[in-house]
Amino acid sequence: MVTTRRMQDLTVDEHTISVPLVWDDAADARTIEVTASVVAREGGERLPYLVYLQGGPGHEAPVPFHAPSAPSWLDAALQHYRLVMLDQRGTGRSTPIGDADLARGADALAEHLTHLRADSIVRDCEAMREHLGASQWNVLGQSFGGFTTVAYLSTHAASLDTVYFTGGLTAVGRHPDDVYSLTYDKMRAASLAYYRRFPEHRDRMRRLTDLAADGRIELPSGEVVSVSRLRSLGMLLGTNDGWQTLWSLLQQDAGTNAFRHDLASALPFSARNPLYYVIHESSYADGQPTRWSAERVEPDDFAVDPTLLTGEHVRREWLDTVPELAPWRETALRIADVEWPRLYDADALQASGVRGAAAVYVNDVYVPLEFSLETAALLPRVRPWVTSEFEHNGLRAGDVLGRLIELAHDRRVR
Repeated sequence: MVTTRRMQDLTVDEHTISVPLVWDDAADARTIEVTASVVAREGGERLPYLVYLQGGPGHEAPVPFHAPSAPSWLDAALQHYRLVMLDQRGTGRSTPIGDADLARGADALAEHLTHLRADSIVRDCEAMREHLGASQWNVLGQSFGGFTTVAYLSTHAASLDTVYFTGGLTAVGRHPDDVYSLTYDKMRAASLAYYRRFPEHRDRMRRLTDLAADGRIELPSGEVVSVSRLRSLGMLLGTNDGWQTLWSLLQQDAGTNAFRHDLASALPFSARNPLYYVIHESSYADGQPTRWSAERVEPDDFAVDPTLLTGEHVRREWLDTVPELAPWRETALRIADVEWPRLYDADALQASGVRGAAAVYVNDVYVPLEFSLETAALLPRVRPWVTSEFEHNGLRAGDVLGRLIELAHDRRVR
């Protein structure tokens, strides 16, 4: 199914295809729909395709509007490509997963969710590429989208011309415990750097965690905010301007409506995209179960000092303390025990020969620099740009894509 809409000088073709839920199992007749928006600027209808893989997991692609409005990097992309904005399976318009699916029962739903990982997304991409009639195309992977691009290079490198990574060179062959242990180190450094800049806020954070421990912070939704949930505000320190939101919160009186509503908006892992919470740790599982990895490897100093903020570290206790996540309890517990298959092949990566460029952020609190550089070494034709200019949201915060295109194609770098 294809529909077309026009927006000033943009043409957006919406393509929906049917694909197997379970690839490589002809006996399983279940299917899902996958939808992508193909965006072209007037005069660019014959440019090569660039498929955008969104971060997450569990988030849909952004909706394209007139360049350069949304997303901020759209104009840079459309100078060189037709952009394919793919809603990854389970998100957006690609047979999305939501609360209505809880009626299936925890066993059936958990089994369904095991088919929403990067390996299946790669097969969906291949089906969409063939549907569009492209012998090859290009990929831009942001965060988890970069993880998926590494999986793509592991299995279908021949389909790829150029690859771009923005904060998405994931660890290859590592245990999730290794990754989460290192991200705690990153969050410790980010927390202490924030308190050096605003030393009075450490005491304010301590007072807030005391209130949370006494059950005295309640959101408009009725959620009584736990200490661990409050500390997850550290997610804000992973973006260029997120510290401003944290600063504004810590300046407010905790008893006001403004604080309660602003806190609700700032907390991560909302129930709008339950997949982000339920299958998040699986994105780091390269052949292992996760079993609440981030919770298990929490360092001793984090356990005793509540002012040390956490980042993309999901907690099992939120299934008891966050009412909107509570219905997902049994499904999430089952997902944590799944024996996940391998996603990446180091030998295939080294042999892929695909050109590209990767933005590797020195201070990335979500995707650690050290493991990103290990993976970069497996991709000899992907040129890394190691920078401290941007945080994890560099793609949205500056002209990162333009720089990567120049790097990948050996053009002059500004």
